[in-house]
Amino acid sequence: MNIKSFITASVLLATGLVANAQNQMPGKMHIGIVYPLSTNGTHAPLDTNNLSFNLLGGVSAAERGLAFAGLSNVVLHDAKGFLFAGFSNHVIKNADGGQFAGFLNTYGGGDGFAFAGFANISSGNVKGAQFAGFANIAKEMNGAQFAGFGNVAKGGTASQFAGFINIAKGVKGSQMAGFMNVAKDVKGSQIAGFINIAKKVKGAQIAGFINIAESSDFPIGIVNIIKNGEKSIGVSTNDNLTTMLTFRSGGRVLYGILGVGYNFKNDKEVYAAEAGMGAHFFQSNSFRLNTELTAMSLESFKHGEYFSSSFRVLPALKIAKFLEIYGGPSLNYVNTNTIEGKDLNKHYISKWGNKGNDFQGLYVGYTGGIQVIF
Repeated sequence: MNIKSFITASVLLATGLVANAQNQMPGKMHIGIVYPLSTNGTHAPLDTNNLSFNLLGGVSAAERGLAFAGLSNVVLHDAKGFLFAGFSNHVIKNADGGQFAGFLNTYGGGDGFAFAGFANISSGNVKGAQFAGFANIAKEMNGAQFAGFGNVAKGGTASQFAGFINIAKGVKGSQMAGFMNVAKDVKGSQIAGFINIAKKVKGAQIAGFINIAESSDFPIGIVNIIKNGEKSIGVSTNDNLTTMLTFRSGGRVLYGILGVGYNFKNDKEVYAAEAGMGAHFFQSNSFRLNTELTAMSLESFKHGEYFSSSFRVLPALKIAKFLEIYGGPSLNYVNTNTIEGKDLNKHYISKWGNKGNDFQGLYVGYTGGIQVIF
């Protein structure tokens, strides 16, 4: 068979396949440059297509298969299948299937997934997933949203993952954001680099700094403002005479610790700051056991550094409704580059490093204090 005969046979075969597909399925094949320069002409907004290919942009009433456009696809009713556009896809009603756009997808809702270089915006309910380089927005989201900057869902049970912020009414799964999560009710977890805000949380709140909720038993953050939780302000001192003014805040089980203070033993590194987290165990009306993991530093703001991390076991006794005293042993790791810091403790379990410039040690100490609970 020569080349001319092969080309003729291929054209006839392709024509037959297209004709057969059109006979078996409602709709048509649509090819064009930009509306109305296409096989559907000015009638394109009224047509339903099985296959659309437009060099720049295409317009149709509905799509039932594949639609490709160099710039944009515009579907005036609904789409079932896959839409591919170099810049944007726009579906007025539901988009069931998949949407792929270099910049933007807008649609009235649907069951499927949407990928966009910048944003996916749905004015209705979405079941599936949204993936965007910048933002995803949906009325009610049942599935997952992934965005480089932010996700917004007014309702549903979505899981959200964003580089900066997530906002949702209901979350059944997880919210993970580089900066902030906001939700009404969460059945799962909130994880944020800075702050989590919710009404009711059944799971964990984990934030780099602050958690805010009406009820949350397991907040993990330095500051936790829980309406039905517990907050306290206390004064404590330890074996090396570092005295701290401390704010503790959290839920029924977990709480955060933030404190400032002064060391009365040193001459130079005297200004203290600490942060950490703790947990309540064996709680009763008059007694409970608090365990804490903290990090503390002493500074002169001139030269030299002293850093310690401690694990404390602190039995606590309520001597009044809002007053508690506590005290117990601690296991401490010290890292300092000053002689003064090394000499804060005389009895190390183990020590290593250069005694003057990079000293490290492990010792057992104690901490005790009193706090007002509110």
